[in-house]
Amino acid sequence: MAVIAPRAVFVIRETDYEALLARHATRGQARFFLGSRGQNLAEVEARHARFHAVLAQARAAVPGEWRQALARRGDLDRFLFAPEDVVVTVGQDGLVANVAKYLRDQPVLGVNPAPDLYDGALARLAVERLGALLPASAAGAAPVERRTLVEAVLDTGQRLLALNEIFVGHRSHQSARYRIEAEGAAEDQSSSGLIVASGTGLTGWARSIGEATRLTLGIGAEESAVGYWVREPFPSVATGTTVRAGKLAGTALSITSRMNEGGVVFADGIEQDFIAFDWGRRVELGPAARRLNLVVA
Repeated sequence: MAVIAPRAVFVIRETDYEALLARHATRGQARFFLGSRGQNLAEVEARHARFHAVLAQARAAVPGEWRQALARRGDLDRFLFAPEDVVVTVGQDGLVANVAKYLRDQPVLGVNPAPDLYDGALARLAVERLGALLPASAAGAAPVERRTLVEAVLDTGQRLLALNEIFVGHRSHQSARYRIEAEGAAEDQSSSGLIVASGTGLTGWARSIGEATRLTLGIGAEESAVGYWVREPFPSVATGTTVRAGKLAGTALSITSRMNEGGVVFADGIEQDFIAFDWGRRVELGPAARRLNLVVA
């Protein structure tokens, strides 16, 4: 039987320059738009050129016998990943989160095309490292972090996965009403919604909520556990505020909607890609069985 050569799948998103052209149709109109606001198109073009230079360098590092593919962020839900794929994101950390939920054990290499602009908590690799890391990743010899994902399972059978966090609440982020059940405790609540975050997500939205409420949780990025935080719970004769935060390992968080309309569940900040969560619907949230294999060396 013939052995299938690995495929390097490069995942990218449009640059700021490409987004400007899509919005304003021509370079001249984009330049006028920015110039009227005291901004310089040349800076945007320079970042665009720099990104594509790094992408070209990354693609040139792929072994000659391998196959290659390019997937844009907006097409990920229609892209078919294969078991032999090695996934390379070129861009900000968010691209790693965007692609994680579509994978099943494929290694992910996050390339940071602009270390002076992007923190690189997940996309931490220099493009010069790809020549060695691609074959090592395909052989299972590259060091990886097995990052825990968050999973939401609705009573309809619909599922959502997230690398950072899942939000449950009202699409306006105000006056979400629901019943919450966690670790033997239960109460009706009215709040600005709640999030369930992985250890990876503790550096983002969950961190800001935890610091603001002084309800911080310690969860490792590879630990099979997640945390939940309720945002601004409102006390009333019908709603409580005692179930506010906690760590979930062997148990799930259960939420039942009490919203006639506007209830949503969405993952990793992508609000437009939501599941409706209206009155009576139920969702359970906890650590997913699936993990992200993030190459780290």
